[in-house]
Amino acid sequence: MKPDAAMTKQEAEEMQKELSKVFSVVRLLGTDMLKTGDTDEPADCQCFTFWKRSHRCENCISRRAFLDKSQKSKLEILDSKIYQVISKYIEIDGTPYIMEMINVLDDDVLIDSDGREELIKKLTGYNKELYTDALTGAYNRRYYEDKLRNKMLPAGVAMIDLDDFKVYNDTFGHNAGDQALDTVVQVIRRHIRKTDMLVRYGGDEFLLVMPGIIENVFDNKLRQIQECIHAEKVPGYDRLKLSVSIGGVLTGSETIESAIHRADQYMYQAKTRKNSVVTEAEGREVLEDTAARNNAHARKSRILIVDDSEMNRAILTDILGEKFDILEAVNGQECVDTLKEYGTSISLILLDIVMPVMDGFEVLDYMNQNEWITDVPVIMISSEDSAATVRQAYELGVTDYINRPFDAKVVRQRVVNTIKLYAKQRRLITLITSQIYEKEKNNRMMIGILNQILAFRNGESEAHVLNVSAITGLLLERLVQKTDRYNLNWSDRLLIITASTLHDIGKTGVDDKILHKKELTRAEKNETKKHTLIGASMMNNMGVYKDEDLVKVAYQICRWHHERYDGSGYPDGLIGEQIPIAAQVVGLADVYERLISGEKYGRTFTTEEAIDLILSEKQGAFNPLLLECLFEIETKLKVNIRPDMELSEDYDLKNKIMEDIQEYENTNSRLMENMSTDVKKEITSVASGELKFPGGGKTAKYMRIYDV
Repeated sequence: MKPDAAMTKQEAEEMQKELSKVFSVVRLLGTDMLKTGDTDEPADCQCFTFWKRSHRCENCISRRAFLDKSQKSKLEILDSKIYQVISKYIEIDGTPYIMEMINVLDDDVLIDSDGREELIKKLTGYNKELYTDALTGAYNRRYYEDKLRNKMLPAGVAMIDLDDFKVYNDTFGHNAGDQALDTVVQVIRRHIRKTDMLVRYGGDEFLLVMPGIIENVFDNKLRQIQECIHAEKVPGYDRLKLSVSIGGVLTGSETIESAIHRADQYMYQAKTRKNSVVTEAEGREVLEDTAARNNAHARKSRILIVDDSEMNRAILTDILGEKFDILEAVNGQECVDTLKEYGTSISLILLDIVMPVMDGFEVLDYMNQNEWITDVPVIMISSEDSAATVRQAYELGVTDYINRPFDAKVVRQRVVNTIKLYAKQRRLITLITSQIYEKEKNNRMMIGILNQILAFRNGESEAHVLNVSAITGLLLERLVQKTDRYNLNWSDRLLIITASTLHDIGKTGVDDKILHKKELTRAEKNETKKHTLIGASMMNNMGVYKDEDLVKVAYQICRWHHERYDGSGYPDGLIGEQIPIAAQVVGLADVYERLISGEKYGRTFTTEEAIDLILSEKQGAFNPLLLECLFEIETKLKVNIRPDMELSEDYDLKNKIMEDIQEYENTNSRLMENMSTDVKKEITSVASGELKFPGGGKTAKYMRIYDV
């Protein structure tokens, strides 16, 4: 507490009187107006009225000054005016108060008109940056949460999802994916009004809110957007063909959030066909039609027979029609059109090779391009039995091959076995997805808890642990894209990300007085370095858990995250690949985070400055491959990693964790889309020996079950 904080009632009144000559508002706030609970609100507060708000300011410096027993100040903008606010902790006759002083900074007070305009520009610029997606320039998710989520207004609400976005990244690279997202945004902007709001809702998912639009105009506008996106070229990637799936609704007496849930349903209907629009009126018809068809064929799997011979189709229908719901197509183009209409509700395709318009191989090629081959099994039916033909069919992803003339028993058995096989695979994927979700949820909660414990004990910034974990994840994601040198699958990466939260756990064994000092002696610095050995010892003494993979990885990270690639680090002076990759990655993430958060050199560094410093080896030498990764994820770091900043007081990391968890809970399909490529590779089908294929035909290539 400052020496001048204590005063008598008379002294406080005299001070208030003198300050009133300078400030527009001078008032005393007592404990009844500065409740410290997260949800407690004072019954009556002049502040709320003054700032034209119905609730406490998110950045209430009076409350902060009260808790810290200090003096704080800030600038606020209200109706194009800048206000200076000063809050000072005092005690009047032993009772704590806050003396709050508010003044408008107009042309005559403290700042000239040019300076005032410049300051407004800067502050509004910060606000724009806070609500703008760095990659596309659209509004970001924070804008939705703060400005739109609970808003009630008559509007058209559309969810727009970029089809096959993962394919773009995997096939053409992440730069192509970024270009595709930017192109989509530019096209949409060309076809909407200034009053419309475009939000990057998720990775490749956008929210469009069009206030006051009527139904037919809204429907036409969405279809225009869809068609124009499909016709647009991605700069530098002429082979990349864009398409979007759109679901749209008109709001009733509901919030934007509620309308989004409905639009989301129709968007997923559109995705079954891809490159299409489903609005509310059409969506109801589709849902009713789908429900009717599902009721009619509740116990029947749907099979699509594709053959230009009417006789062959009739024979197969006769063999399978009693047990299955049969669809027919007379050529490859009809097959593709049927797939677009029915999507993955088709359980199996029986596909001829030689057909007019589009042959069987062209169909398979199309299915591969659209990733349908992984969800809809195909059995080739043909009299073509040359080794080259059969080999080409299997290379294109067919599950089995049946020669004509047909043996009814063989056909039925192979069809049944294939459908069962894929059903087991889907159940397995669902099971593993659920388990991954639970692990991810628990890990995120654990990260949040550790963040609070370590921040409280070690005196680190509240965001440090979470940011290190997030940076570690981004570095690992890029690393496995660049090289398979370290053989890191998805579970390995998840272990490292989780264990990274423990990197500084050893500081709990360092003297408090040293931890909280800003300037350390050489001896004290050496003492803090012992946290690496203390943390490793904690992991080594975990008893029955000592041999668990998470504990082993945490041991590596705790002990060696301060080692450097050239041998200049501590505690063991390891060189190069002697340092476990987990410790290498976390060590780099730790240094970067401390630079951008201001824990190095007494100031914060921008993303570019921090990366330049690290690349210059002024922070010690790191693995050159990891440095390349750091440089290549610069944009993602800007978007996803935020240090604690005064101007971003609404960035609540604990809430962000819970939001992420809720996002996972919203839909299983989104979780699957976010699952890494190698997870999908490892989640495969059951062993071929479980199912019997009579008739001497070739069996499909089956991979192992992933053991969770």
